Amino acid sequence: MVVKWLRESKISAGILTVLRLYLGYTWLTAGFHKFTGGFDASGFLKGVVANPVKGPDGSIVFSTYVSFLKDFALPNAHIFNTIIPLGEFLVGLGLILGCLTTAAMFFGLVMNFSYLMAGAISTNPIDIILGVIILFAGFNAGKFGLDNWIRPLFHKYVLKHDHSIEHHK
Repeated sequence: MVVKWLRESKISAGILTVLRLYLGYTWLTAGFHKFTGGFDASGFLKGVVANPVKGPDGSIVFSTYVSFLKDFALPNAHIFNTIIPLGEFLVGLGLILGCLTTAAMFFGLVMNFSYLMAGAISTNPIDIILGVIILFAGFNAGKFGLDNWIRPLFHKYVLKHDHSIEHHK
């Protein structure tokens, strides 16, 4: 019932727009500050590898993730120095413009969970709750944004080709 309201109500579309703009602003400014502030992920990555999230028994909770950071992310920190700010900026831009909203929110949630698994709490839990609401709302979250114009074009030009493939079967 709540998901239906989120997906179909104009009132929820308005509320979702406010949530989307808030999250978009936080993502966009975080990415912008990293671009302009000399961001270097290597110190953070070294800290996560040295002090991973541990459970009550002292065992590493996200050992596979820590191994990924140690064996791939840290040696390639120069790549992450670019994709983290760029990803944050693009997620923010997508949310603010309401353009590819669900895709932007999905990738925002991937980053939120990555930060949580690294032990960076910050505002990530609240951002995840708001992000899940936006994701569940689907198209309605971008109704008052560019998605309102992009979606019909997508259906006309992209999905049109899928239907023609089915007719040839």
